[in-house]
Amino acid sequence: METFRIGHSPDPDDAFMYYAIAHDKVAVGDRKVVHVLEEIESLNKRALTEELECTAISAAAYPLLADKYRIMSTGASIGRNYGPIIVANKAFDLQGARIAIPGLHTTAYLLAQIYIPDFIPVPMKFDEVLPAVKDGQIEAGLIIHEGQITYEEDNLVNLMDLGVKWYNDTNLPLPLGLDMIRRDLGESWAQTMQTALRDSIQYAFDHEDDAIKYAMSFGRGIDPETCKTFVKMYVNEDTLDLGTEGIQALTTLYEKAIEVGAIAEMPPLDVVQ
Repeated sequence: METFRIGHSPDPDDAFMYYAIAHDKVAVGDRKVVHVLEEIESLNKRALTEELECTAISAAAYPLLADKYRIMSTGASIGRNYGPIIVANKAFDLQGARIAIPGLHTTAYLLAQIYIPDFIPVPMKFDEVLPAVKDGQIEAGLIIHEGQITYEEDNLVNLMDLGVKWYNDTNLPLPLGLDMIRRDLGESWAQTMQTALRDSIQYAFDHEDDAIKYAMSFGRGIDPETCKTFVKMYVNEDTLDLGTEGIQALTTLYEKAIEVGAIAEMPPLDVVQ
């Protein structure tokens, strides 16, 4: 049996989505699945080499990968009036500030470029951003994953919610992450992987307690209720199907990226339906 490598982040939401595949409740054709767990910026970079058959990426990275991968309509991380936030120890003007970011290819960084005219990005691993802000190593930090929920425990203040900013600006959902299938595998394998992922997500919905328990092992010390809250923020009906509204949101994201000079042109939105 040939292997099928799937890249996703070691975070509760991705763990929840892939619970059934990881526990052999759902098969990906006749392939043996190998899970490659790395933070999202690492997966963004790895995708440039086309090493993985299927991988999660930041929506912001897709323009660099459109010739290599197709977007699956299942598996997207979508925020509705919430998303990455910028936190600091106290309120101040972000113009010209040094802001820690979780990677140059992340959607969080792209949103910051769209909504903050002038700042100095300081790339860090996503799990180093909160400690750096708390310890005063950096003026402000761009927070993704469960830090969006837990930052107040570190007595930090929310200077800008980019998900709210996006929704007020566009009245659209915010596409943050996408799951991709490599182009050279063809339509049949694209459909096989998409069906498997959709079935895996539905299985997690139907066996929520077991799937949340598994997701907790990727929660970096968060409590069960926080884990469940975070998972449900980013694994929902939008995750089952990106839909026409999700595709419109992606188009709008790339249009705005072009306006601020973050990308050169609109990528083709080749979505596996």
